Amino acid sequence: MQEKRNRRDNGKHEQVIMPTPAKAIDLPKGYSTFLQAVKDRIRTDRLKAQLSANVVQISMYWDLGKEILGKQEQEGWGAKIIDRLSTDLQKEFPEMHGFSPRNLKYMRAFAEAWPDKEIVQRCVAQIPWRTNLSLLEKLKEPEIRLWYAGKVIEHGWSKTILEVQIETKLHKRVGKSVNNFSKALPPVESDMANQIFKDPYLFDFIGTAEVRKEAELEDKLITHLEKFLLELGQGFAFVGRQVHLEVGGDDFYIDMLFYHLKLRCYVVVELKAGTFNPGHVSQLTMYMNIVDDLLRHESDNQTIGLLLVKEKNKTVVKYSLAGNNKPIGVADWDQMITESLPDELKPSLPSIDEIEKEIANE
Repeated sequence: MQEKRNRRDNGKHEQVIMPTPAKAIDLPKGYSTFLQAVKDRIRTDRLKAQLSANVVQISMYWDLGKEILGKQEQEGWGAKIIDRLSTDLQKEFPEMHGFSPRNLKYMRAFAEAWPDKEIVQRCVAQIPWRTNLSLLEKLKEPEIRLWYAGKVIEHGWSKTILEVQIETKLHKRVGKSVNNFSKALPPVESDMANQIFKDPYLFDFIGTAEVRKEAELEDKLITHLEKFLLELGQGFAFVGRQVHLEVGGDDFYIDMLFYHLKLRCYVVVELKAGTFNPGHVSQLTMYMNIVDDLLRHESDNQTIGLLLVKEKNKTVVKYSLAGNNKPIGVADWDQMITESLPDELKPSLPSIDEIEKEIANE
């Protein structure tokens, strides 16, 4: 359809044709598929362009840092030369940012921390500069720094999330849960699950007041669900709490139910405020059997169970899981206290409740 209107131009009438977008019913067959393909291509190319620009920038920073490092080590250039270099570069390239004395020193430290340019190009050049600075400032061991760099690329962590993972020492917790994954899952799924589940899980966001009941712990986790999902890790989607299951006329309730997008399976999470006992495994196994029977789709992998306890005896857990053909992981949950404080000072720390009371009384 075309819309027509007249306009006056120099005393004459002219016919002006105003095009209108084609309606959905006028679109040729296959247009929607074509449009989606074009959108996907544009998004992909735009992302490639952004990544390419980042790689070029990080590579340039590494080269410049390497040159500065070499001049200072081989020719004895002093620290003041960086201030002069900063002034000259900013004068020559006023439209470019990143040539402050502080950033030039970061470039030198960056080149010193990553002496192998191949690793830089293959790994850290794909990471934004500010995120790279967090890796430099917070991690001294090259192997651990490289591990976190790989996780940033794998999961797309922001600078903030990276710093949270470093502070909670994720590298010491991943793959540490006591489980039977190697016996209950195929090798590929077993390896993946082992790297997804951790021990302990740190619930510092629920406060320091002692939790004595499962319902109280569950309430606090739901209140801070976003932080709980962050602690669980990439790929967990929340399905529900106290999920009702009716079996043979009896009612059962799963504490928390998740679905893991990468593992392609349901994850049943049971919370315990006390010490592990073998009966917990029987309860969790029953819930997993019900989920597999009533909720699991034929395209889903078998359900995984995660039992979170306040404390456990690893030997007892291993014997409790032996012979169980359901994949189950058992891990502690903990309200973390800053590890950098001396042990003798930790008991003297005020709780959040105590701090709030003091503020209220001022």
